[in-house]
Amino acid sequence: MSISTTRGDGGQTGLAGGIRVSKADLRVESYGSVDELNTVLGFARSICQNTEIVGWTEQIQRTLFRLGSALATPPESKKQPPVISTEDVAMLTGLVHQIESTEGILSDWSLPGAHTESAAFEVARTVCRRAERNAVRFIESGGIVKPEIVAYLNRLSDLLWLFGRLIEHNAGIDARLRDGGKAGPKWSRAW
Repeated sequence: MSISTTRGDGGQTGLAGGIRVSKADLRVESYGSVDELNTVLGFARSICQNTEIVGWTEQIQRTLFRLGSALATPPESKKQPPVISTEDVAMLTGLVHQIESTEGILSDWSLPGAHTESAAFEVARTVCRRAERNAVRFIESGGIVKPEIVAYLNRLSDLLWLFGRLIEHNAGIDARLRDGGKAGPKWSRAW
């Protein structure tokens, strides 16, 4: 059996459970951006030298396959969608807190591109934010999605930003956006 079935040549694709929809459907856009995120994370993982971050990223990628499948499974499908649980979200939250507690970790705006590995995770972060926006757009159009899916993507984008900061921190790189001349609370305007 070939991967090329020609069934999608007319602009439709199959959802979990065999339901056919337009490739422009917001559900397809939503799980498609999760697929893109997973691929970008795979690239970031492939160049990352930090074995701890590599392990975390692989675990996240496996969860993203479940998350994408959950988005691809409409309520009318006979197939039950995989579950993204509060425990999945809590795992990311725990990693966020763990990395935030690193002494000297940057906790303000950063300028992407100071380090190749951290830049790859910055790209993944922006793709994650797009996947989150697409999921929210799908929900706002009437799509039914478990709230843990959006919470997972929201938390993941925070974590991916922190992966970049941790990589830079460990490499001794200061990628802060502000030059120190502007006083103000963290996350305030940088210019």
